[in-house]
Amino acid sequence: MSDQKDNPVDQQAMADEWAAAMEEQTGAGAKAVELDELKDESIPVTDPKLDVILDIPVTLSMEVGNTEIAIRNLLQLSQGSVIELGRVAGEPLDVKVNGTLIAHGEVVVVNDRYGIRLTDVISPQERIKKLR
Repeated sequence: MSDQKDNPVDQQAMADEWAAAMEEQTGAGAKAVELDELKDESIPVTDPKLDVILDIPVTLSMEVGNTEIAIRNLLQLSQGSVIELGRVAGEPLDVKVNGTLIAHGEVVVVNDRYGIRLTDVISPQERIKKLR
């Protein structure tokens, strides 16, 4: 990455383009949708060996995207700064449990809260293969 001091015009122009793009997207992407009440459609677990782990809490997270940034540029961030992520707009989000990818989904708004609609769930077999 180039240093902002070496090329302030290009950095400012890029920041202005991103700010304009963000303003253009405001309110256009996320729309409230009506959803049915969630129902527990899970299959009851009858294996007593699994009962031991069913109440263990895990962290579920959604990843919009990521990027690498030099510490120099990180320290220059301020309110209103825009960081470009390595993901195309409209691409599904990654749904992770304890850092392991388990599904892909899209953002929805339910009762003024963000949610995620799963669009593709990775099979347990595929998840186990990735662990090896």
